[in-house]
Amino acid sequence: MAAIFPFRPRRRVMSVKSITSNPVRREHSPFAAVAAVTLLTGIGAGLGGMLLALLLHGIQHVAYGYSVTHAISAESFLQGVTGAAPGRRVLVLAICGLVAGLGWWALYRFGRPLVSIREAVKSDDPQMPLASTTAHALLQIVTVALGSPLGREVAPREISSALAGWLSRRAGLSVAQSRIMVACGAGAGLAAVYNVPLGGAVFVLEVLLGTFGWPALVPAIVTSSIAALVAQAGLGNEHQYLVPSMTLSASLVVWSVVCGPLFGAAAWGFTELMKRSRAAAPKDWRLPVLSLLNFAIIGVLAMHFPQLPGNGKGPAGLAFDGGLTIGLAAMLLVLKIVITASSLRAGAEGGLLTPGLANGALLAIVLGGVWSLFWPGASSGAFAVVGATAFLAASMQMPITAVVLVFEFTRVSQDFLIPVLLAVGGALLAFQACTKWAPALQPGFGLNWGGVGKAR
Repeated sequence: MAAIFPFRPRRRVMSVKSITSNPVRREHSPFAAVAAVTLLTGIGAGLGGMLLALLLHGIQHVAYGYSVTHAISAESFLQGVTGAAPGRRVLVLAICGLVAGLGWWALYRFGRPLVSIREAVKSDDPQMPLASTTAHALLQIVTVALGSPLGREVAPREISSALAGWLSRRAGLSVAQSRIMVACGAGAGLAAVYNVPLGGAVFVLEVLLGTFGWPALVPAIVTSSIAALVAQAGLGNEHQYLVPSMTLSASLVVWSVVCGPLFGAAAWGFTELMKRSRAAAPKDWRLPVLSLLNFAIIGVLAMHFPQLPGNGKGPAGLAFDGGLTIGLAAMLLVLKIVITASSLRAGAEGGLLTPGLANGALLAIVLGGVWSLFWPGASSGAFAVVGATAFLAASMQMPITAVVLVFEFTRVSQDFLIPVLLAVGGALLAFQACTKWAPALQPGFGLNWGGVGKAR
């Protein structure tokens, strides 16, 4: 029988149950996964940045009672605060203190521990808690809208990075790819909220990743471009500052060389002060108390100086436009530094990009005004553009990003690259010299409330 009927292996018949319980895993293309996450991160960052910006402007209009029915460009925040009654400014800033104090206290008390973008980019598990990160970002937007002197740029970066991390995990990207996408999310958020696609991409490459290699370069450019394009649907294709036509002069070039190191030294002092202020901030019951007290004082100051509330865009715009005297610029510079440090010390959170930009512009008005007494020929706005770039580049240690951002912010002529780069170079050298030598010369520098933040 065996010869007549040769042996044939029995075919295994799989039931429907066995098929559904043991699905065949299909390998997806790594390129397709990265491309999908890149596309979705850019779209998500654009939508997130647009919504956060609209929320910010909506709160500003309602809080200070100006141009409620018209769009963003109808009236500036500085004009709205200036037009509000002095008592209303105090009330709004006091509410800001309550929101900041109670909000961040509740987040630290009940929320999951926050993970910064830098920590996520360096982590083996580049994830940021979505709920806590979203709450943290919304608190920043609300408080800046109500008059906090800190920057609003961190909020869209955090939300976009958290989204990128979540998408990367869902797509099964590797750790290295996920880190790149988290960084790209941050750049895309910056690009969306300020309409700076190139600046957002360069920020990713220079500041967060420290590489311009192709695996990082392509997604950084694509995500930031898509985010800026999506955000324009709701915010319009506008740049941040309206700068009058300015011309290059020999006086400005020489001033940039001479004063560049002064901006670097000032940026070092500002950075150290902010670092110690943030390190000393409480996270317990003292946070609401200090926050309310701090912002109430800012409200009193705002009764006489309506330029103080907000992230510094108003004073910077006045500096670029040549609308400040030397005396007023000096007073605003001192007060802006003090209230920025005190807000961080009280427990509020926010960025330092736009405050740093404003400080540089105000310092440039003072230095440029004195310089013009001896060598006229440059406008105060030209001094402000150069000084703002140098201060920002040194304070945040991102020279390329700072140059790109300021040129995208202002759309100033490319002729200004020469004085800008000269000032940035001098500022960076001075900042590095201060970092190396200053701690040995003055170990007690900086704020020291409660014994916190003594060591660097």
